[in-house]
Amino acid sequence: MITMLRSFRFALAVAGGLSAGTSALGQIVPPVAVPDTTHKFENPGGVPAAVKKPWYRGKLVKAVVVPAALIGYGAYTFNGGGFYTNQQANRDIHRLFPTYRTHVDNILIFAPYAELGLVALAGVESRNDRLNTLLVVGKSELIMLASVFAVKNLTRETRPDGSDNLSFPSGHTAQAFLAASIVHTEFRDKSQWYGIGAYTIATGVGALRMINTKHWQSDVVAGAGFGILSAHLAYLSHRNRWGRKPRLLDGTTFTPTVYPGGAGLGLTWRPTH
Repeated sequence: MITMLRSFRFALAVAGGLSAGTSALGQIVPPVAVPDTTHKFENPGGVPAAVKKPWYRGKLVKAVVVPAALIGYGAYTFNGGGFYTNQQANRDIHRLFPTYRTHVDNILIFAPYAELGLVALAGVESRNDRLNTLLVVGKSELIMLASVFAVKNLTRETRPDGSDNLSFPSGHTAQAFLAASIVHTEFRDKSQWYGIGAYTIATGVGALRMINTKHWQSDVVAGAGFGILSAHLAYLSHRNRWGRKPRLLDGTTFTPTVYPGGAGLGLTWRPTH
């Protein structure tokens, strides 16, 4: 009996302990989740990731789609091809202007640049500062001249007047549309009319080249494409930020100096990182 009584008490104690343990576990607060700190330095500001645009909405595609279409049409109608041939276009043009000839197209190719300077002098703020604009112009001219004259020497197309074999594409038209594209890019945020005026002048240059029997329609259309493309590529490859000085001029100061018998200008330049 004594042994059975002791066993019964032991069983009661074990049962009571299990019950108390269950009650205590029911009151325990679940542990707080430990935050993942393995990626905490990847985006400390919590800025949401930018959504990647489709390839066809990229800057490069937008820059080349229009000039590529113009160059493509010029290549399509090159050397008498296409649904409206060079010969047909030349015939129709000279029905309208049988004897008209002029050299004004040699001057008008730079008219958009004159517009660029006049608008800037009038106080209209351009997209880019003066120095960066000159850098873009220089780069555009190099791209245009290299590409146009390379294609001229590869195609060797005879001009309508038979003067030489450097007809395709039109360098005059390329020059005019390059300058017009720069005017449009620099001032389109102020008014679209600056670009419309520049492109109107460039279109007039192309028309005069055909009226003067210096170029076929394929030469003029492709020349417009080469000019626009050259300007767009120059802007895309330009590294200076708009509205800021080039880093080469950061930390540069000019100090006038006056001394007995003369004057001078001191230059101090501190390299920037």
